[in-house]
Amino acid sequence: MIPREVQDRVAKLRDLINKYRYQYHVENKLEISEVALDALKHELKKLEDEYPALITPDSPTQRVEGKALARFKKVTHEVRMLSLEDAFSEDDMQSWETRIKKLLPPGNPEYFAELKLDGLAISLEYQDGVLVRGSTRGDGYVGEDITANIKTIESIPLKLELHSNQKSKLARKVLSQSRVEVRGEALISRKGLISINHQQKKSNEKIYLNARNLAAGSLRQLDPSIVSRRKLEFFAYGLVGDSGQECHSEEHEILKSLGFKTDPYATTCKTLSAVFSFHKKIENDRKKFAYEIDGIVVAVNNNALYKRLGVVGKAPRGAIAYKFAPVEAVTKVENIIIQVGRTGVLTPVAYLEPVRVGGVTISRATLHNEDEIKRLGVRIGDSVIVGRAGDVIPDIKKVLVDLRTGSERAFHMPTRCPVCGERVVRDGKGIIMRCTNKKCPRLKQEVIYHFVSKHAFDIDGLGPQTINVLLDEGLIQDAADLFELQEGDIAVLERFGEKSAKNIISAIYKSRKISLPRFIVALSILHVGEETARDLASHFGSLENIMNASRENILEVRNIGEVVASSIFDYFHNAYSTKYISKLEKVGVTVLHEKKKKPGKLSGKSFVLTGELETMSRDDAKARIRAEGGVTSESVSKNTSYVVVGASPGSKYARAQKLGVQILSEKEFLNLLQ
Repeated sequence: MIPREVQDRVAKLRDLINKYRYQYHVENKLEISEVALDALKHELKKLEDEYPALITPDSPTQRVEGKALARFKKVTHEVRMLSLEDAFSEDDMQSWETRIKKLLPPGNPEYFAELKLDGLAISLEYQDGVLVRGSTRGDGYVGEDITANIKTIESIPLKLELHSNQKSKLARKVLSQSRVEVRGEALISRKGLISINHQQKKSNEKIYLNARNLAAGSLRQLDPSIVSRRKLEFFAYGLVGDSGQECHSEEHEILKSLGFKTDPYATTCKTLSAVFSFHKKIENDRKKFAYEIDGIVVAVNNNALYKRLGVVGKAPRGAIAYKFAPVEAVTKVENIIIQVGRTGVLTPVAYLEPVRVGGVTISRATLHNEDEIKRLGVRIGDSVIVGRAGDVIPDIKKVLVDLRTGSERAFHMPTRCPVCGERVVRDGKGIIMRCTNKKCPRLKQEVIYHFVSKHAFDIDGLGPQTINVLLDEGLIQDAADLFELQEGDIAVLERFGEKSAKNIISAIYKSRKISLPRFIVALSILHVGEETARDLASHFGSLENIMNASRENILEVRNIGEVVASSIFDYFHNAYSTKYISKLEKVGVTVLHEKKKKPGKLSGKSFVLTGELETMSRDDAKARIRAEGGVTSESVSKNTSYVVVGASPGSKYARAQKLGVQILSEKEFLNLLQ
């Protein structure tokens, strides 16, 4: 006989734990600490161990079952799990609306729009309010029974119940039904992906490429205890069957009332224009979300109209996935042209048949160097996959060899500069080709572009077109000539006026005083970027000291090796360079000495940043590090102290894992700064 007080205590513990589960996973709050919640779970487990007859399938203790499965059983879905057709533009969406309106009564349908979370579609079945089965979509008709794994997901209620702050009559009706089926998405956060991959690396196990692969791989584990450690989450988006709900938006309200986490950004849209506005907002904010999303799902909100539209193939007519602009597309290489950069480097650039990628139309893609052309095997006339991410210059990802017609032409790097005709040489590694003519017109042009850029003198109003006009009109021969320009020199030029001339001269005048690191960047010294410039400035303190330094002195600077040291030494001991610096000084440019920094809490620590940070820009983060005495670098080495990882990290994250460098999340990084 089980004492009545024990039965009451167990019942109350279950109710309380479920209450706090709802608070934490649905309302994003918790009245008690997680430690206290764990204590409640521990007490319940002890009582159930002592009185096994009290264990029920919906008890919070049954989320992790100890026995691993040999394999998954097949599940036939009573109602087919459909997938969605994709749209990638406003034109695609307008075409979709035109098609469905032909099948609907006159008027404009109302839409319901929600985030398209990048996870795994799941079906949950409840019998008399208790979770009895969780399954994958499979082919839509038949999936796999993953109930044991589903039970480990804390945001999935094991028992349906109304919560005190929810008064939905429809939810009460659903709760009264003997069978309820809920559909949604199982997924893992971006931070979860980073954390798990960190552990996988330590154990020499598989590294997951993205959060969706991790979620799918986790739910395919035969051992539920492994799934439990991966902290999956579940967002409900649909209720199967008719419980009196007239709109899809009501289903979200019902599901939240029953204890499910739902999309907090989901909204009704009266028109397609409202859908476009919602899509644009979400696309702009997507990097801030904790989860990967690849678009929005748009559905006819009225369930009767949605049902009337029916299904075509494997997709419902009444809903569509409005994806974000693709970061890859297929196009054709129309030509390959050589561009000469500011340091004389010859870069092959593919001229493409214009194509939209990442929300913009592109017609160029970098091919980097001759080795990259050989690796890709790209020819003029090839069909290729081209990609871009954020503001990164597009590049060719893959050549579609199977689409060749035989008319494609091979490309060969030139032996002479296409601008000045002088001889081209390869660098020490034989990869980069460079023009040897110090007076090459293209070098002059690119050097001035760089001189006025954001990370150098940062002169507003002096873009490439303006500089080209100044060069073409013979007003300047080098960047130093900019500081001798007068308003009248510019105001008489075509497309310029007195006001624009005054603004340009004012911007030039304001830039005359410049920090030592920015000045070094502005000189366009081969192999010297922002970080190396800061290291030089910090070590030597003044331009004069750098100019008088020997190769050996330069080699003493942190992160500078033989090649970079020789490049710096050769630059400052070249007659052309010293004459150019002297000219800059004569026209009024003042290079400020670098002040010795006081030791800070990050002194002696080096940082590398990768991925998108939520609370600050990468430049702001670097400034914070330097303010505390730390240093930043663009490459990861065994001497790196920390790698700070944001959303969608690049190859630096993988290299840090390989070298065993300590990895910090954005939150850990901010804590370090406090």
